[in-house]
Amino acid sequence: MRHNDFQRQSTVHDDGPGVLITRVRGYAAFNTIFFAGRRSRVDAAAADLLGLQHGQAVLDIGCGPGAFARVLAERVGPTGHVVGVDPSRQMIDHATARARRLPHCEFRVGTAQELDDPDESFDAVTATFSMHHIPEGRRDDALAQFFRVLRPGGRLLLADMYPTDRIRPIAVRVLTRAMRHRHDEAGTSDVARAVDPIAAVDVRNYAGALRRAGFDEPAFHEIRPSTGCLVAVRPGPRG
Repeated sequence: MRHNDFQRQSTVHDDGPGVLITRVRGYAAFNTIFFAGRRSRVDAAAADLLGLQHGQAVLDIGCGPGAFARVLAERVGPTGHVVGVDPSRQMIDHATARARRLPHCEFRVGTAQELDDPDESFDAVTATFSMHHIPEGRRDDALAQFFRVLRPGGRLLLADMYPTDRIRPIAVRVLTRAMRHRHDEAGTSDVARAVDPIAAVDVRNYAGALRRAGFDEPAFHEIRPSTGCLVAVRPGPRG
């Protein structure tokens, strides 16, 4: 399966939505291969880091087909509320269809850097495998938005690929080179170029930006297979 079978990247200017993944089946196949069929385990372990309780509200950024949002909805129960946001209409339509039995889980088209939710309206915000899709010049804006919509004491979870074996880093680098070659041919030479794509998606890169945004010192957690998580808390007591 080729990477561009499921991913379409807009010309990456800072005023655009960033990378759009529009093909649900291809995205699911990639996840199955990369996580060796254990993506559901990763989602469960990531949700554990949030310490969610029934009745809480969660915002899931870059929700894709909605699998992680559904896990979050199970954690907060029917008295809670989960909102999934993604710039891809195809993903939102699929996620909405899959969550029909979860009325407290809803999805909408939108971007991390331009949230229209009220201040202090969520107990947790998650961005799993999605921060690197946001235009690089707008990532600080996204973190500021996450801080704004979190309630004092609320938690932010950032997660992305963190390969520790020998095979997955090779696969990620091959896919990245293919994507760059495709955009060079299309004349979109302004696509951001990382020296090492593995280093580029390391969530620990956001530790300084999180502190500047006002979060407490973030904590790093590794989830097997191949996932790194950064958890940061907005200062203040939980409501």
